[in-house]
Amino acid sequence: MEINKFTDIRGVVANEDIAEGRMCRIAANAFSDGHNFGSRTDLPGVALPDSGAEGALSRYVITWRVPDQSLPMYLPEPSVPWSLRRGFDRTSNLPLTGTTVHLTWPGQKHGITIPSGQICLAFGGGVFTFPSGSYIGTSSIQTPGASVSAYGGPGANKGKPYYSTSGIVGYVERFDSSNADLEIRTLVP
Repeated sequence: MEINKFTDIRGVVANEDIAEGRMCRIAANAFSDGHNFGSRTDLPGVALPDSGAEGALSRYVITWRVPDQSLPMYLPEPSVPWSLRRGFDRTSNLPLTGTTVHLTWPGQKHGITIPSGQICLAFGGGVFTFPSGSYIGTSSIQTPGASVSAYGGPGANKGKPYYSTSGIVGYVERFDSSNADLEIRTLVP
């Protein structure tokens, strides 16, 4: 997902695992995995829509926050009791199962999932370019001026923009047929 223009930006915490570039709604800060995230509880939460009504409220596009740590990045951050240097001081602390090591900041890639509890950015009221696969593709959505909603049903398409005449969250600005990129202008929240 590419951010071309925006009028509103918020620091938020992902209430659930959310693929970067999905359309979400601001929600109460309640984490699906039950973790206590300390000082992050003062930020609003963000969640994928579970219904058509919630899809109509999903006017924010989610992306990774600007990095403030050095690479490599470990997600989730490993926590090994009685260890130094991120758990690499003893061979008994390795391998790090359940942890993904990122050598490039995840925000520089398309569609990398933001884990539950991670601080992220919610952009609203702007113009965004969604690559192929980041929206529900139909011939109707390729038309400039077509109305767009956020999918609020079950499955892998949750939060993806799609053509709809109800629950409108934005309009198509441009469709690039050479690479199937879709540019959408979202409504101001």
